[in-house]
Amino acid sequence: MTPPDTPAFPTVEIDPEAVDRLIATALDEDLTYGPDITSRATVPSGHRSEARIVSRQSGTIAGLFVVDRVLRQVATSEFRVEEVTPDGTRVGPGDVVARIEAGTRDLLTAERTLLNLLTHLSGIASATARWVDAVEGTGAQIRDSRKTLPGLRLLQKYAVTTGGGVNHRLGLGDRALIKDNHVVAAGGVLPAFLAVREQFPDKWCEIEVDTLEQLDELLPEQPDEILLDNFEPWMVQMAVQRRDAVSPGTLLEASGGLTLDVAADYARTGVDYLAVGSLTHSAPALDLGLDF
Repeated sequence: MTPPDTPAFPTVEIDPEAVDRLIATALDEDLTYGPDITSRATVPSGHRSEARIVSRQSGTIAGLFVVDRVLRQVATSEFRVEEVTPDGTRVGPGDVVARIEAGTRDLLTAERTLLNLLTHLSGIASATARWVDAVEGTGAQIRDSRKTLPGLRLLQKYAVTTGGGVNHRLGLGDRALIKDNHVVAAGGVLPAFLAVREQFPDKWCEIEVDTLEQLDELLPEQPDEILLDNFEPWMVQMAVQRRDAVSPGTLLEASGGLTLDVAADYARTGVDYLAVGSLTHSAPALDLGLDF
């Protein structure tokens, strides 16, 4: 069977209105108890400042557009944002990421919200870039998952692509992913796969296997993609060989507790993707500061 005419991975497009809603929620957390009383008390009305966003460590910038979007909701007067290092730029300690000229009270009110988002997204891009560097030259790609923080999925997936990775599915309806619990409920990997193919023949379908025996059961059906869960590198290599012999059009994804120190070992097997859930659920923030 020829796989559906669907790309191997989707692409995320940032919706400014969705970003604005997220920012409004974040600002409400700061301002629901009243205005920024500290800035009102210490900064004269009408006072203006020039500020810089500066990197404190090496990493990759992502989400710089949030600076402007946050200030749009906070600013009581004109402001200007100069993006010095575009998204995807690798920076080092002391590098200026952006310059801002705005009302001082506005800057101080916006500071934490814009830094929370920018440091988080840049942290994801930085972590992704490290994984991409680790598998360079192997042909394998680094891919994310749905292990995202509520409300942040599209921004987090955008940050992954900014760091050089690729996205897995965006939700439950854009493509099928048959996991172990689906397999148990359906009575086996083959019944589960055939059920999805029958009901949603035009949807890209990936199915998880735990053993090489399950892989052998599925390959004659020429599935779009198979997830190799908790396989050792030698098992992944065997899976690649069997895939190449029986169903060369089937993509293979290695998943399950992968760590950066073994990324190259897995990538050299010939697998198509390494699934790295930690990119979005636990990447450390990139240390960025707002300096007057």
